[in-house]
Formats: sequence, structure tokens, C-alpha cells
Amino acid sequence: MSVRVERLRGAAVAPIVDALAALRIGVFRDYPYLYDGTVAYEARYLAGYAADPRALVVAAFDGDALVGASTALPARGHDPTIAEALAGGGLDPDRVYYFGESVLDARYRGRGLGHVFFDHREAVAAELGSPITAFCAVDRAVDDPRRPAGYRPLDELWRRRGYRRLDGVQASMSWREVGDPPTAPERAHTLTFWIRP
Repeated sequence: MSVRVERLRGAAVAPIVDALAALRIGVFRDYPYLYDGTVAYEARYLAGYAADPRALVVAAFDGDALVGASTALPARGHDPTIAEALAGGGLDPDRVYYFGESVLDARYRGRGLGHVFFDHREAVAAELGSPITAFCAVDRAVDDPRRPAGYRPLDELWRRRGYRRLDGVQASMSWREVGDPPTAPERAHTLTFWIRP
């Protein structure tokens, strides 16, 4: 399987929104996010990337099929809770290029695409003059009974990339989890930031 990686900005994101929405929903259903997403929400969320010329989607294709993607945009361009959490942690959100997420079809993992995604996002952050890159990851208890056997968190990858966990700098986001009844309210989740100056 050969994979082609492209940087998509602004309007170039629009043609892959449906495929990216499906990929996000599929990947984030797994632990640790356990996200029970909807296409309607995904379309609204991803429209923000298509509308902002400073936003980036790094897309990985096998032929015409989207098999992975990684997103980034200025922190103030994301959900306001991101900028608020960064400011509350003593960081200037205007100096931060925020990495939204990376999703990759399981069949393509272990080939170095995670590093490729970071390379592209960090390069665009430098082009835009953002001296800080950051992202956040959901917090789950080590003994969470839903944690699969053999699960390996990505902390070591992130540390090798030069990121450090900002304990105490957290955002709260809500989503319905896999297995929740359709009428159940969304659950609040805490996400902790990782940063690389």
C-alpha cells in the first residue's frame, strides 16, 4: 500500500470533508475517546477548517481513499475553550498554532505517518510565525475498565517530538460516548495540553 500525503488549506479542504468526517467518527469510537459522533456535527466542525486560510489539513491517501488526516489552526480559530484554557495556563493563545487531531485507519499505523503529520503541521506553524505548537488529549484513568489489553498511549511519541505535558492546563469538552443512549446528555471530558515551544 502506497500512501500519498498532501497539505490542504482553505477551500481545498472542502472536497474531503465527508470522508474526513467518516474517518474521525470511526477512529474516535475507539478508546480512549469512545466518541459517538454524528455526521452533522462533524460537517459543522470541519467547515471551520475549510473557511480559515490559516488552517491546515494534512491528508493521507491510498489511491483516492482518505486513510488518515491531521489538522491544525491558530488557537483562536478553534473552539473558544481552547484559547481560554491556554490563557488560563499563562500562555498567549495568539502565539499558539493548535493541533486539532490526528486520525489514521488502523491498517496504516506503525509506518511513521504520525511523524509525517507532525512534520507538516510544525512546518506550517513556522511559516505562519507561530512560535508555539500545542494540542490536548483526553484524560482517562489508568485503571479504566474500558482500556483494551495492550493499549499503548502516544505519550512517548509526543515526548520524542519535543512536547511536554502541561499538567494543570486543561480544557473541558463534551460528547456522547459509545454505548450511551441516544437521548443521554453529552458527558464532560477533561483534556490536558501538550506543548512544544
